Amino acid sequence: MPGLEPPERPERGEAAGLGGAALQLQLDAFLSRQEGALIEFRRDLHMHPELGYAEYRTTKRIAERLTEAGLEPRVLPRGTGLICDIGPEDGPTIALRADIDALPLQDEKSGVPYRSTVPGVAHACGHDVHTTMVLGAGLFLAQQAAAGLLPGRVRLLFQPAEETPGGALDVMAAGGICGIDRAFALHCDPRIEVGQLGLRTGPITAACDKVYVKVTGPGGHTARPHLTADLVYALAKIVTELPSALSRRVDPRSSLSLVWGRVSAGSVANAIPDDGIAEGTVRCLDDEAWHRAPEMMKSLLQSVAAAYDVEASLEYVRGVPPTVNEAASVQMFRDAAAQVLDEDAAVPTPQSLGGEDFGWYLESIPGALARLGVRTPGSAGEYDLHRGDFDVDESCIAVGVRVLTATALNALWGGGRSGETEPVEGAALA
Repeated sequence: MPGLEPPERPERGEAAGLGGAALQLQLDAFLSRQEGALIEFRRDLHMHPELGYAEYRTTKRIAERLTEAGLEPRVLPRGTGLICDIGPEDGPTIALRADIDALPLQDEKSGVPYRSTVPGVAHACGHDVHTTMVLGAGLFLAQQAAAGLLPGRVRLLFQPAEETPGGALDVMAAGGICGIDRAFALHCDPRIEVGQLGLRTGPITAACDKVYVKVTGPGGHTARPHLTADLVYALAKIVTELPSALSRRVDPRSSLSLVWGRVSAGSVANAIPDDGIAEGTVRCLDDEAWHRAPEMMKSLLQSVAAAYDVEASLEYVRGVPPTVNEAASVQMFRDAAAQVLDEDAAVPTPQSLGGEDFGWYLESIPGALARLGVRTPGSAGEYDLHRGDFDVDESCIAVGVRVLTATALNALWGGGRSGETEPVEGAALA
């Protein structure tokens, strides 16, 4: 890396300690020059948010910055999102993923110069921060690669349409995870203070599917329910019995949950309607139970409907699978936090029944999603994701760059499925 003296080659048993110190020094020097520019990049994205599959400006801005660094980004076939490889093909290949889309929410922040300029659209989930952190890590790793100090390849995945969802499937269809040994991602968490990293092995987010149930019958007068099918009563039974019956068909540890959000039938008090609907979501932390859920629900629905002589149809719309963190990948995050933040920087984080399409990647390859603290230490304010007033302490960007860089190097030097590689003299080992 220009302007920096390469560290001495560590002895075999000392690589982690000496390498970690060398990496810290090099990251300090890199961020002293680049942190301000990265913050400005994030603010530019924040001011110009774009919804899923419309992230043309965002994609162009990322591609320009990567190209300026001598890299060759490849835009995905639909025109938004991109992939960029760094380093040699031989050795393990590690992916760092960022989602680039915004939410259909009004930016309600006041007193900040980077408020959204697009009515009804805002980066209220931190994807602008995710994008900037992966970009920063990529720029640092590109300098390492140019100096011949990477023992493998890092692939940057700038993914569109996480909120839709579906962008992860587009990345996969374009070959984005072919040959990848492990994948890592960070997600902003306003409940955690800046400088801390929330980790969890196993399921960290849930599968999330949508269900639409339509019930039909002959209709009739409420004075004579015995001469027809009491559709509203049958719909009520479906709404109340399906969630409990479904939960009894799987291991309770799967946290399979059916919750209704909309129920509708009829228009007047004295007429039994001929149709009704119920809409809701199915959430689950276990991959096996998630795959079984549609058939189980269809079977249970038919049995309840038959008991009340109505017809019931089910439209089951797949969302995302659970995000299941691999233990070894979580340890790489933990080691990275200790190396470039603090020994106590890694903290436990709870499971969430929210959905995250990073889970699609982890169905095929090992990896982990970690939660990055973005709340100002000691702040009394409580901000949640998907709110119009959501914001971050921008010092989290440098923290994320440090963590992603160290995690990628951990995986390249010792954690890739391709096996252990020999250290390269002068490398900033993690």
